[in-house]
Amino acid sequence: MPKSPLPLRADDLTLFARALSKQLGDASPSHLTLMNMTARAAGFQNVQHMRAAHAAATRLERTSEAPPIDAKTVERALHQFDPMGRLTQWPSKRAVQTLALWALWATLPASQNMTEKEVNARLATEHLFGDPATLRRTMVSCGLLSRQRDGSDYKRIEQEPPGEAKAVMRVLGGRRAVRSHASEVPPLS
Repeated sequence: MPKSPLPLRADDLTLFARALSKQLGDASPSHLTLMNMTARAAGFQNVQHMRAAHAAATRLERTSEAPPIDAKTVERALHQFDPMGRLTQWPSKRAVQTLALWALWATLPASQNMTEKEVNARLATEHLFGDPATLRRTMVSCGLLSRQRDGSDYKRIEQEPPGEAKAVMRVLGGRRAVRSHASEVPPLS
């Protein structure tokens, strides 16, 4: 009959070693020896290795926390798009422009070379103010799109969007889905 594992958790290794030392009485090894024995039983080389692993895990937890999303900037960016997910005007604020560019970046195909004409055509379907060249050039200067020196080949630069951009893309994805569904439905006669 297999035994089910029984987890053991001690909030402080020092207190755990002291309590264990009291239980062992006079036969108990030194406090440091007990702590090292406990650390080895937990899979570490010694107590210093255990401390270093715990400190590293704590640092990683702090760095993996996503920064809070600026909801006001996300809202401002979303106001620049119509109900079908198309950019209605070029935003005046730089932060809103950047989020709008991320939203356009998401509509470009990943890992695919495109000509300038193809990029302009794709951007033209995603905005209403008739200036795909400005959008394309700004995307290149912001590092969202790469191009050959002669302007012949464009490619979306794959990268992790910031939290605000993800929020904008999520909302606009729903709007664009409505747009694509509306274009598929035949008109009523």
